[in-house]
Amino acid sequence: MRLWIQGARLRTLPAAVVPVAVGTAAAAPDAVWWRASVALVVAVALQVGVNYANDYSDGIRGTDAHREGPARLVGGGAVAPALVRRAAFGGFAVAAAAGLALAIAVTLWLVAVGLACVLAAWYYTGGRRPYGYAGFGEAFVFVFFGVVATAGTAFVQAEEFSRLAFAAAVPVGLLASALLVANNLRDIPRDRESGKLTLAVRLGERGTAWLYAALVLVAIGVAPLLGIARSWAPLSLASLPLAVPAVRLALSADAKSPLLNHTARLHSVFGLLLTVGLALSA
Repeated sequence: MRLWIQGARLRTLPAAVVPVAVGTAAAAPDAVWWRASVALVVAVALQVGVNYANDYSDGIRGTDAHREGPARLVGGGAVAPALVRRAAFGGFAVAAAAGLALAIAVTLWLVAVGLACVLAAWYYTGGRRPYGYAGFGEAFVFVFFGVVATAGTAFVQAEEFSRLAFAAAVPVGLLASALLVANNLRDIPRDRESGKLTLAVRLGERGTAWLYAALVLVAIGVAPLLGIARSWAPLSLASLPLAVPAVRLALSADAKSPLLNHTARLHSVFGLLLTVGLALSA
């Protein structure tokens, strides 16, 4: 059980929770709590599924054979690859079942969105030409953990497209992308050796550090603009004391090890503050 919990990478789950929380707050006062809860199940199940899928795909390719950070199930030889692949498909199946319930309640067009999410989750590191190995991971994270998750959560509750939800998805997606950048910055040496051409490998350590700084500062900077629609949205600026040290750390020589934890904390606090701000002024 300890190994499976480790493989699920629980500390990544805020990346799934934050967009659902922000999307629900953006939908207020039309929030429908059972739909918000089911959307949360979809997001968390997809996150766990993609974590196991990455473990499996990177493991069988040998990418994780000599990685920094926590050992992986397949790469570390702790669990048979077939079992990890089943766990990934199990996560996707839970997400699909929950998503189907929302599609029946709202619109069957959501089935297509759900299918796109599952395919994006698998082909990040899976398949013959995984897009995560070609430097497109951050773009897909922005789309699926920002726009789709945030605006989609608002849509299934209000049953209409919301400009506010799409606007709120921008900083959420930028910080989710910053999480991946922080992870890939740490892994540059190993990824380069294994032929995994992430955006971080292509940009190099210095370029990646500046990309990280841009993502974080733009996210914190644009969020207060949501105050035009919801007066308490600038409450998210209270996360700035976490953002500045994270940016400094990224630009320092010792950025690799602690940066991911700093970014995860920033993402969670920012998401909480933005959720509260949007909800208070609904």
